[in-house]
Amino acid sequence: MSDEQTSLDPVAEAAAAILAAPKQTGAKNKNAKRKKKRADRNVPTAIIYVQVSYNNTLMTATDLQGDTLAWSSAGGCGFRGPKKATPYAANVTTRVLVEKCKKFNVKEAHVFVKGVGSGRESAIRSIHSGGINVLSIKDVTPIPHNGCRRRKPRRI
Repeated sequence: MSDEQTSLDPVAEAAAAILAAPKQTGAKNKNAKRKKKRADRNVPTAIIYVQVSYNNTLMTATDLQGDTLAWSSAGGCGFRGPKKATPYAANVTTRVLVEKCKKFNVKEAHVFVKGVGSGRESAIRSIHSGGINVLSIKDVTPIPHNGCRRRKPRRI
């Protein structure tokens, strides 16, 4: 008799194939690798963009090439409605961002501030008090030069 005729039944063959197959990594293992890789990055100097409007405060930390490290917003920190535009909300948002940046060993940062909200000063002060040395502060608020075209006058 040949080897093919003396093979096991189909169920046993399938079980043997499963046991012999290489182990596949699940989604949890991929995320663990990804987090570990991200945590290993060392970025001593970062750029922090602060966008302060009348409605919200948004902050983003990037490396010198512009790759995002972390971000935070007043809405994401639990503030709702008009409280998102307060200096206290900007302070809390900055503290959350600084904690996220500490995972990347950020020691110093260039700060770019954009907008006309009330949390501009408190955001910069919170960055410094959070343990990040502020190297420079630049205001990048867009200024209209002559603005949009006016409406035509109304004829009665």
